[in-house]
This record gives sequence, structure tokens and C-alpha cells, in this order.
Amino acid sequence: MKNSKGSLLRPDTLPESASRPVVTPLSPSVVYASETPDALDDQYEGRTQGYTYSREGHPNADVVAARIDRMEGVEGGVVTGSGMAAVTAVLMGLLKSGDHVIGGNQLYGRSLRLMKEDMPRLGIATSLADPGDVGAMRAAIRPETRMILVEVVSNPTLRVADIAGIAALAKEHGLLLVVDNTFTTPRGFKPFEHGADIVIHSITKLLSGHSDVMLGYVAARDPALAQRLRVFSVTTGLTASPFDCWLAERGMLTFELRFERAQATAATLADHLAGLPGVARVIYPGRSDHPDHARAQELLGDNACNMVSFELKGGRAAANAFTRAAEGLAFAPTLGDVGTTLSHPASSSHRALTPEERTGLGLSEGFFRVSVGLEEPQALCRIFADAVAAAVA
Repeated sequence: MKNSKGSLLRPDTLPESASRPVVTPLSPSVVYASETPDALDDQYEGRTQGYTYSREGHPNADVVAARIDRMEGVEGGVVTGSGMAAVTAVLMGLLKSGDHVIGGNQLYGRSLRLMKEDMPRLGIATSLADPGDVGAMRAAIRPETRMILVEVVSNPTLRVADIAGIAALAKEHGLLLVVDNTFTTPRGFKPFEHGADIVIHSITKLLSGHSDVMLGYVAARDPALAQRLRVFSVTTGLTASPFDCWLAERGMLTFELRFERAQATAATLADHLAGLPGVARVIYPGRSDHPDHARAQELLGDNACNMVSFELKGGRAAANAFTRAAEGLAFAPTLGDVGTTLSHPASSSHRALTPEERTGLGLSEGFFRVSVGLEEPQALCRIFADAVAAAVA
């Protein structure tokens, strides 16, 4: 590259090339230079496409958003700094003081905390209801209700929401239906095809899949709502870093392969756990003994996801013995890694709930959520058999 202005610290040209990179380049620049004030006006007012300040958008975020948009069958999705940032963008970006929102009563722990503690503090009333019971959802509706927020498959109890019934209810009352599709992913379920107005993902989990990215995603069917979500995310700084987006794209290239392999192994592990002494119960939507099995088949078909939950007999003492003996498995409050991870809701995601509240959700001290990874299935089953045996002993 010849720089005719060699004394400048920032040359205004890049090396020319007749070829193009195969891998999306990482674009860490915080700012983008425009030619004139008129040119900048054209960008901000939508007459030309370009970048200005990375909080307002950058190439790596747009690449990731476009990839998930294609999966979900929508346009204009926004990548946020975390899954909870996406949830926050929806609740705080679209609701106002005096509004009311209904949430599923088995949401992810931090979503529950946001609903129960932070939203009321801002003047937004909240209620929780069983997403598998449309009657309970209907009973929670008030004149000021504006939104329903549910997970397709709940975290960590793996109950399956009555999406069809809730979508009909939301339409009947003119409410926004927000669906967190993190567990099921677009490979397993497409909420926009089933009446959702807004879809949320924690890209951190299965979509990225390597435990080295913290990102979220939110998209709305209505372009006006999508723009409100984008503006709120930009204004409040909920948007994502280029580096995390760059890593996420790499992970998403193998997403479907990882999802299929992990899901198949999860079905094998669930059946294996159900036969082990010391296991009180196994929760997996693909098993016939799951309380929502028929609904899972209707909504998800063969895509029962890669999550398995189970309960050990013996409470916290058994839980401690189990994690100590589960050699090679990470005991960590995460999911979606290439390796299998164990989560204990009572000491992590749902620790802020009272013991009585956890009991009401079925989260005992012996309850574990397993995010199944890419290990060889039989080897994984042997590890669990040995760890459960240690818990029994």
C-alpha cells in the first residue's frame, strides 16, 4: 500500500486486493469516518447504508443478526450484549409505567428476578402464571396488560408451554406475545410461525456453543416494534462487541451439526438416567413420561432439545457427592457448550428464590439440569452412572 500522506497516523486507505476474505473480518473499530456532514446525514436518515459508532451498529453484529434472522424467518433482528440484555430491551423498551406484563412462572432465574423485583420498581406491574395452563394465563390478564413472556421449554424444569393456546389468547386481547426460544433454537421451533410477535435468544448458549461468547438477540415481526427495540438497545448501551459477534459467527457455522448430535445424545442419557438407582425422576420432553410429552411432540416433533433435568434422592449431600464424582464434566451455571455441563439451580440460577418458591417449581436440592455436549454417548452414560452411584453411597 502506498500512503501519499505518510505523516498521518491513520491512513485513509486499506490495501487493495483482487480477492476477498473467506472468513468475515473482525471489525473492532469504534468509530467510522464519513466524507462530509451531508454524507453523515444521509447515513442517519437512511438514504445510504453505513456505520458511524459501533454502539449504533457494526459489521460483525449485522452478520450475526442476519444469520439468525434467516433461521427465524424475520428481518431486522438486533444483537445485544447478553440474553438478559435482550429480555431487558423487550420489557423496558416496549413497556411503560402503568403497564402490566404476564410471565411464565418457570422462566430463567434472572428473568424471574427482573419480573418480580425490577419491573415493579419502575412502575410496571407483573404477574406469573403457568404457561402450560391457558386458563391460568387468562385469569392473570388485566385491563392494563400489554404483554406475555414465555419460554417454549422452561429453564430448568423443561416444561413445554401451550404456545398455540397462549398465542390465541394474546391475539384475542391484543397483547404482544414474546417467546424466548433459547432452549429450542430455530432448529427445533420457529415461534413466528406459531403466533409470536417477538423472539428472544441467548446466543451465548447453543447458537454460539463454545462458552466463550456473551450475546443475545431480539427480533420483532412488526418493523415499528423492531425499530423501537433497536433504538432502546442503542440508547441504553445494550448492544454487543464486535469480537463476541465475530466469535459467535464462527460457532454458528456448526450450530446445526452440534444441535443434532447433542440432542441425540440427550435422549440416550435421559433413558439411561431413568434406570439408575438413586435417581428420583428424569425430565426430558422426548420421553413418554414427561408431563407435556404430547404437547412437545406437537410443537417440536423429534426436536426434544439437548437439555435433560433430573432429581437425585438425598438432597444437597447427594448433589455434592455427585458433582465431585462426575469426572470430566464441568459443574457450571451455563449451557450450550461443546462439552456437557451440569447446573444446580438451587445454588445458581434460582438461588435468589426462597426455598418454598423453589419447592413450588420442583427445584429440590437434588435437582440438576444437564446441557448435553458432544461426548461419545456411552462414555457419557458411564460417567453419570459412576457419579450417581457415588451420590447413593
